[in-house]
Amino acid sequence: MKILIDINHPAHVHYFKNFIKIMGEKGHEILVVSRNKEIEHYLLKKNNIPFKNRGEGEKDLKSKLSYFFYAILYIYKQAKLFRPNVIISFGTPYPAIVGWWLGIPHISFNDTEHAKLHHILTDPFSKNIITPSSYNKDLGKKQVKFDGYMELCYLHPKYYKPNSVIRELLRVSEKDKYVILRFVSWNAAHDIGQTGLDLDSKFKLIKELSRYAKVFISSEGTLPNKLKKYQIEIPPEMIHDALAFATLFIGEGATMASECAMLGTPAIYINSLEVGYCTEEEKKYNLIFNYRNSNDVLQKAIELLSIPDLKQKYQKRRQEMLKDKIDVTAFMVWFVENYPESVKVMKENPDYQYNFK
Repeated sequence: MKILIDINHPAHVHYFKNFIKIMGEKGHEILVVSRNKEIEHYLLKKNNIPFKNRGEGEKDLKSKLSYFFYAILYIYKQAKLFRPNVIISFGTPYPAIVGWWLGIPHISFNDTEHAKLHHILTDPFSKNIITPSSYNKDLGKKQVKFDGYMELCYLHPKYYKPNSVIRELLRVSEKDKYVILRFVSWNAAHDIGQTGLDLDSKFKLIKELSRYAKVFISSEGTLPNKLKKYQIEIPPEMIHDALAFATLFIGEGATMASECAMLGTPAIYINSLEVGYCTEEEKKYNLIFNYRNSNDVLQKAIELLSIPDLKQKYQKRRQEMLKDKIDVTAFMVWFVENYPESVKVMKENPDYQYNFK
């Protein structure tokens, strides 16, 4: 089987890296086409995944439009040469349009309800849209739901074990408490008009939390000079190790909050947008706390940091969540290898997915 996978964001490398490895070992041919807007190429190289470079993308509207057509043509040329049986992406329009153009099925994975523009440009050109069961929108006949989270593709215990060397890099001991704050840039299309923490709230949070724990900041944008001393300085591929051993996470990004849930680290997610998987991780598993603004966040953070056996409690909650959820990578391997028959199986017997635990 020949599979073309498009990477449009660093998280997509994590979503598909174990799938790529397993499918390669099974003898399937994989072609990865990747944007390099942030650290996509760095992560692909770290995971020994060969790829074709489709450029960085652009920031202003006119250049974005130009890149839109460039990316489609680039993937079209690669697909014509490679002749894949199926094209896969995480809700990315360029490969979906190419698939439709060439008559090659495009399978779109997606867990982000509010990524409206991507849905508009991707869903009509996709054969199927694969979402977590916590996804709170009905996408019609094309939708196939799985009982898991995208973050389990790489943070399931079958594929990931935290590396304690991170403590040395962060200069913290096993007894030290530390908090990771994550600030997003608000540049994504689905972030327009949305809010998280304002600058005053950030300063106040850091000042107060520093009384209880060491504070590290992970930021998409440039930090103000006063906050640069808190910036986390580790290899990008070790961020999950830092999250795994953290006492608490507070951030504006849903993915990182969900990653903490997968790792058993308490998380506070602050964003005016609601995300289905974060809602489920709070209401069903008590692994994260969702806030629409900064009100009461500091109070909740101090309350959590004051619990003596906090991490042990969250590890138990994590185990309960893992008992329920499937091995998403194993499901993906089965689904793609048996596509399109796998769609019929999932429609007629959704419980079949629980063979992949």
